[in-house]
Amino acid sequence: MKRKCTGVLVLVMSLMLVCTASVWADGKPNPLAKWNSTVDMSKAKYEMKVSNISHPVIEGVAAGYRVRDSLWERSNGQIALKYYPLHQLGGEVEVLNMLKTDTVQGMLCASVTVPNLAPRMGLINLPFLIDSFDKLDKFIGSEYWQYFLDGMKHQGIMGVDITGYGNYGWATVDPVKTLADAKDVKFRIAEAAVNQSLYQAWGLHPVVMPWPDVSISLKQGVITGLDHTPMVCNITKKFEVCKNFTQVNYAQGLFVFLVSEKFYNSLPADLQKILLDVIHEECAKTRVLTRKQEEVEIEKAKAAGINFYQLPESDMEVLRTKGDQVHKEWAPQIGADYLKKVQDLMGYKRTLDY
Repeated sequence: MKRKCTGVLVLVMSLMLVCTASVWADGKPNPLAKWNSTVDMSKAKYEMKVSNISHPVIEGVAAGYRVRDSLWERSNGQIALKYYPLHQLGGEVEVLNMLKTDTVQGMLCASVTVPNLAPRMGLINLPFLIDSFDKLDKFIGSEYWQYFLDGMKHQGIMGVDITGYGNYGWATVDPVKTLADAKDVKFRIAEAAVNQSLYQAWGLHPVVMPWPDVSISLKQGVITGLDHTPMVCNITKKFEVCKNFTQVNYAQGLFVFLVSEKFYNSLPADLQKILLDVIHEECAKTRVLTRKQEEVEIEKAKAAGINFYQLPESDMEVLRTKGDQVHKEWAPQIGADYLKKVQDLMGYKRTLDY
């Protein structure tokens, strides 16, 4: 049965690639043309298919191409990384299942999605915990970092490192200057359990929706706002409909670089080291680029007429207090002792006993 299911996944993935290629061949420019490799990788001993949901104009997504090029050079042409951004292989939940079966060998997976297979990794999405670039760097440099990355090991998936896409807030059709304004917004949120818990605690109106459906849903009024980062909203043209952005900055948007353990174990020791070294090096460089890119994209958006707001401190305190309910709810799944250690490291102030 397992072999049959794997075969079906391979067939589905192949059909998706054919359909995607035909659309781009139908007179529409290939949006990934500038990232095409000029090297023939067809004779590589090892092939590694890696997926991502978004556009490589985002530095955290483009990191996949930089890993591809560096890995090819450092492995002396032994490892060919085939990179598929723009959800060519399907949505993130689908691709996570492909990764479990080694149908794909890697994935830059949005942090909001990883708790679907690893509840412990929901830690990164908890509100007001790791909510700035500096706090993220502190967490990465701490003794608690590897335990986070190992959250999917029981699924045969290795967490290796992360890139990012900025600080989460609210892009909305109508201005949201207060928490009362937010009560009227139909917010798109990711297919993510922690986010659903959070919006329930905040008393807001979430609409759970895959990312590829967002653009048309905004235009049709199915949603009137989205929970995302200003960088992504500007680059992916969501600000064409949503002319306002409220900088809540409650969490960092991250891509976790996941690798199939089966694929990793198939490599000789020297190539295993090269693979991990390259991913670590390129992710570290990308996190620096991401800081700068967020600043640049916010300035571009402001220059284009997008209005940026911050909630009153009293409203922010309400969000923090209600958000602590989510910490309490998720503590058993993340590990209460582990969560407490990370909270202490980040200077997080609890408002509840748990």
